[in-house]
Amino acid sequence: MSVQYQITGSAANEIAASVESGVRSGHLAPGRTLPPVRKLAADLGVAAGTVASAYRRLRERGVVETGGRAGTFIRQRSAFTPVGTLTVPDGVQDLVSGEPDPELLPDLADLKPRVEISHGNYRDGGPCPELLDLARDRFAADGVHGELTVTSGALDAFERGLAARLEPGDTVAVEEPTWSNGRDLLLSAGYQVVPVAIDGEGPVPDDLDAALAAGARACIITARGQNPTGAAVSAERAAALREVIAVHPGVFVVEDDHWGELSRLPLHSVADAAEHWLFVRSTSKPYGPDLRCAVIAADPDTKARLQGRMALGHGWVSGILQHFVIAAWNDDAVTAQVARAGQIYDERQGALRDALAAHGIEVWGRSGLNVWIPVADETAAVVSLRDAGYAVAPGRAFSLHGAQGIRICTSRLDPAAAPAVAEAVARASGPASPPV
Repeated sequence: MSVQYQITGSAANEIAASVESGVRSGHLAPGRTLPPVRKLAADLGVAAGTVASAYRRLRERGVVETGGRAGTFIRQRSAFTPVGTLTVPDGVQDLVSGEPDPELLPDLADLKPRVEISHGNYRDGGPCPELLDLARDRFAADGVHGELTVTSGALDAFERGLAARLEPGDTVAVEEPTWSNGRDLLLSAGYQVVPVAIDGEGPVPDDLDAALAAGARACIITARGQNPTGAAVSAERAAALREVIAVHPGVFVVEDDHWGELSRLPLHSVADAAEHWLFVRSTSKPYGPDLRCAVIAADPDTKARLQGRMALGHGWVSGILQHFVIAAWNDDAVTAQVARAGQIYDERQGALRDALAAHGIEVWGRSGLNVWIPVADETAAVVSLRDAGYAVAPGRAFSLHGAQGIRICTSRLDPAAAPAVAEAVARASGPASPPV
């Protein structure tokens, strides 16, 4: 514990607020271990149960996590952690950021002449009918039907959809390992999270069944390009997951298809096996992270609730952004460029997958921008790879269990360099197989 910051408070809410203040100010840095319950209770002159209650509130809000003998420590990211900028040292290749390759993104400036730009008004703001018509056809081609609307990206859809159907304190089942941004959003919103094991074909049905039977009221499933593993739901797995969902009629299913437009694998959707469901496809990966727009399909009641909550807040997604999506979807050259980008991403991921296999390291990645490699000591592996000239992400940020692993982003990996990266990974981690 740093001597520069002293936790204060005599009640659980005051102690929790003091820790949150320390995190916001940066005095309690990510990874910093908090005092044991009994020691802090003695220092503050309060009952151990009071400190335990404060720590429980902090866990529920996603500020801290408990690592067994490692004690309670500040999460790497929470709603109160200052936002920093990822820095990759000079001479080290960026295999960590998870961003699309800028060279593969369409130039939105080329679309500007065909974009309808107006001031708009409060009365008529909302989803653009032309965008919904285009999306309806695209979704129908993938077998997805339902009521459509538009949100400000995938996370906005998740947040509003879950808030429309759940209450803080409810439990959401998420993939393990999982997309850290989505998991942190759930925790900061006050939901409990329970892990569901995945393999290369998606969530393991028995694990999902157990989570739902234990009381999880919702689940989030990634259709393709799962972050951090690159897993994609197969036809057989989708059928099994739909059977599980069918025997839990109250569950709310959120399906993330952020990789949809770039995927060369077919979609095997599961969301509409539930009475209440939400299917989300954002535009960030094919067209750029700053195009904050996602089209969602849902059952009529969920769509109405989600759109109603949006109307009470910021109202609607900018019509200008929606018209950029319309222009992109109507442009044959852009469509061809996105298809070519999907092929290149597949080649880059496949090159690393094959190179790792030559060293006895099997990974699941079949789509998306990442592969996940279990290791015995992720800190040592990350440092070893950095020394070899490669920056990769440590796995703890993606794991609810604290599983040791590394995530390698292949979005800008030259396939010719894949054997050298795989050799460095083999030296850093040794042969390993994905967890089951």
